[in-house]
Amino acid sequence: MRAALADGRVMAGRYLRHVVRAPEEIVIYFSLPIMFVLVFGYVFGSGMSVPGGGGYREFLIPGVFVMTMLYGIGATATGIAVDVGRGVLDRFRSMPMARSALITGRVTADLARALLETAVLMVCGLLVGWRWHQGIGTVLTAIALLLLLRLALSCVGVALGLATPNPDTVSMIVFPLAFPLSAVSNVFVAPELMPGWLGAVSEWNPISATTTALRDLFGNPGLGSDSWPAEHALLLAVAWPIALIAVFGPLSVRLYRRLGQ
Repeated sequence: MRAALADGRVMAGRYLRHVVRAPEEIVIYFSLPIMFVLVFGYVFGSGMSVPGGGGYREFLIPGVFVMTMLYGIGATATGIAVDVGRGVLDRFRSMPMARSALITGRVTADLARALLETAVLMVCGLLVGWRWHQGIGTVLTAIALLLLLRLALSCVGVALGLATPNPDTVSMIVFPLAFPLSAVSNVFVAPELMPGWLGAVSEWNPISATTTALRDLFGNPGLGSDSWPAEHALLLAVAWPIALIAVFGPLSVRLYRRLGQ
């Protein structure tokens, strides 16, 4: 176990050095959520109603936090696919290193990056009028939920990168996967404002669960629904990521072991 953790730490350092050496990648991934805050918060916010009252920007910002974690799948899957295409992972497999080091290293680097993204978005949110209205304990709990979601989505991204070792193909898969999850959720619009069947799908969306839990923890305007998913959002915000980790964590290790066979 000690050797596996040491190998994972080495791999995490490798991925973090790649981020430092390619700062344009950080700019690209930061610009998208900031653009959503500005466009939806200012351009469309005046024409959107929030159930129960409250400002739309306070309703929006927690969803943007979650959406940023979701779109991190693209960076994870593309990075793994590039390594597979260049034969880097074949060299790793020939070395005396733990098979889990690829996943633990990549996930650790993604969590460090997620903390930076969350800090930047919090500053951006404060500048546009978003506030949290609970104590620091609830804020830390909300950040922990975000990191748990990012952990689960990183496992999904590693599996996608190993299963589809072509960066162009990965990009074509990730967007059709991530966009519906963010669009058919409560990030931008409350589910009760959608058609009945679509609202039900939105309420059970894992992105909606974490978003609702964050709004409750931050004390931001939330939903007017009394459905089971809305009333048990915190439970679902923990259960969904754990289920994804349980499925895609072992799957990623299996795909890594079978790479090249």
